[in-house]
Amino acid sequence: MPKLTQVVPAILTDDPRTLEKLVRQAESFACYVQFDIMDGEFVPSNSIGAEDIARVKPKFDWEVHLMMLKPEDYVSDFQKARAKKIIFHYEATPDPLKVISAIRRLKLQVGLAVNPETPVSVILPLADSIDSVLFMTVHPGFYGAKFLPKVMGKVKELRRALPDMEIELDGGIKESNIAEVARAGVDMICVGSAVFLQPSPPESYRRLVALAGGEAISPA
Repeated sequence: MPKLTQVVPAILTDDPRTLEKLVRQAESFACYVQFDIMDGEFVPSNSIGAEDIARVKPKFDWEVHLMMLKPEDYVSDFQKARAKKIIFHYEATPDPLKVISAIRRLKLQVGLAVNPETPVSVILPLADSIDSVLFMTVHPGFYGAKFLPKVMGKVKELRRALPDMEIELDGGIKESNIAEVARAGVDMICVGSAVFLQPSPPESYRRLVALAGGEAISPA
């Protein structure tokens, strides 16, 4: 039986009060969530930080997607906030292995994110050191950016090279394209505006799960 695709709600905000609202919403329909964290340098926008997440004490498990320069400087803060996985950008550091080592020392899972223009070839030498690859299907930094279909070819290329690698996709994914994305063989699809900017986030999430052919696992 093929592995079901997991749809992961992605939370992005620069307002601590909005963060708490989104976390409480997500707790009603999701067991695993991604937080998008931005520094205003690697990407133009800023967001909440580890201390804000720690303050709201999410009841679900979560990973963090760091869109930040010098990601190794922040991993300890997110470990203390109870992240399960830290995803950092290949393009954000001259020494990815240094960042990987910093995350591993904290006994967390490691994800490597790559921007749309970054070739699959840069991932292969790091494959034995990471748990997952996150392909950006938009230029990172904003909710609602336009999906870039050319990235799907990279998903297939990596799947051929590394059949067992966990692959995540993030950016511009909505009801009109999530089925196509799921068929490309990704394990996790991260969705932000198509969940949280809709009239009913729980209903939107369940529709996305159904379209992806996945399974909604409700909170206990």
